[in-house]
Amino acid sequence: MMICNMLVAQDDVYPAKKQTSPILIKNGMVHVGNGQILNNTSIEVKDGKITAIGANVSASSNSITVDASGKHVYPGLILSNSNLGLLEVPSVRATVDATEIGEYNPSVRSLVAYNTDSRVINTLKTTGVTLANIVPQGGKISGSSSIVQLDAWNWEDAAYAADNGIHMNMPALYARPNRFAAFLGTPTPQGDPIKKGLEEIEEIKQFFREAKAYGSQPSHEKTNLKFASVQGLFTKKQKLFIHCDVVREILAAIDFKKEFGFDIVLIGASESHQIADLLKQHSIPVILNQMHSLPTMEDDGVDQPYKLPYQLQKAGVLFAINDEDGQHRGKNLPFNAGTAVAYGLTKEEALSAITLNAAKILGIADRTGSIEVGKDANIVISDGDILDMRSNKISNVLIQGRMVDLTDKHKQLYERYKGKYDIK
Repeated sequence: MMICNMLVAQDDVYPAKKQTSPILIKNGMVHVGNGQILNNTSIEVKDGKITAIGANVSASSNSITVDASGKHVYPGLILSNSNLGLLEVPSVRATVDATEIGEYNPSVRSLVAYNTDSRVINTLKTTGVTLANIVPQGGKISGSSSIVQLDAWNWEDAAYAADNGIHMNMPALYARPNRFAAFLGTPTPQGDPIKKGLEEIEEIKQFFREAKAYGSQPSHEKTNLKFASVQGLFTKKQKLFIHCDVVREILAAIDFKKEFGFDIVLIGASESHQIADLLKQHSIPVILNQMHSLPTMEDDGVDQPYKLPYQLQKAGVLFAINDEDGQHRGKNLPFNAGTAVAYGLTKEEALSAITLNAAKILGIADRTGSIEVGKDANIVISDGDILDMRSNKISNVLIQGRMVDLTDKHKQLYERYKGKYDIK
């Protein structure tokens, strides 16, 4: 993959320098991320880490003090599945670097194509997003994803957890309806789509069987890059993220865990509520892609995407909420979680779904996802409820202890046209 820099970010917005002075966030309402709320609580940050939390934490002589009185303090939000930095303008080919040609591309690394100059990145920090899992697309096996922090000069600086998982697109096991087929005169596909899908699944399994055999050999005359790239799945250093939706596809995903012993994560899984007990039994978590959407099947209730988080929570399935919409580009992440509150989740459960749960699923919960001593200081301060777009007014964002610049293109345009029309 090649990095596309046709469109550059705002030239006057720079990544923050390394933290040199302690920071004291004073007297805020701290939402830990694990369901707890701590009132009138202070947080001390040193060398990028949270070093103290409590009501009586005092400032050091050289501390920078941030008064959070009357404000809400949250863990940095995590976008669990995104093409951020890989795609800028979908209609401009030179800015699209998310998909590689071919069906089997496990050696593709999304990280090296991540464009830190994307104009989208700063708009996400404004809503509280501090980390994103950037994911390659296309083919049967797309490549490896990586987690990036959103305040960096280049992809090396951005890397938070490199190559954490391999992404597989489950072949369709149902006839996908084309609502515009009659209007466009599109011919109806011939053959049994389920039979075709099952054949493709067997082909993918055979790939993994051969990769397993390859890995069992002590040495090789020639390196098979595709087989070598998936060895982390067999050693549990990587997870297999399977993109699928309906029950048949989810059952096929479970079968991969049974045969190969992989750590499986489902992405999408819009019908996961129907077999939630089975997912819990096999300890398979789910990343819900886009809640603000139509249901997958025509006979599903129109509000099924909104209810799904509560249904999984009730069943005891570990899940994360995401925002994959091509228009919002991740900005609606906290508001998707807010919608889940309207359909059954508590506010703290919804917050966990975009912080600690996401960190657990992505394998970084030992470093981030909650406000706890010893973890990275990925912290967001909001004037009001971060899940409500009316009160989500972010005043401060810390990424690994650095107080980052919250200027973005949207704010710059707002100020520009205020000046044009002489609006005070």
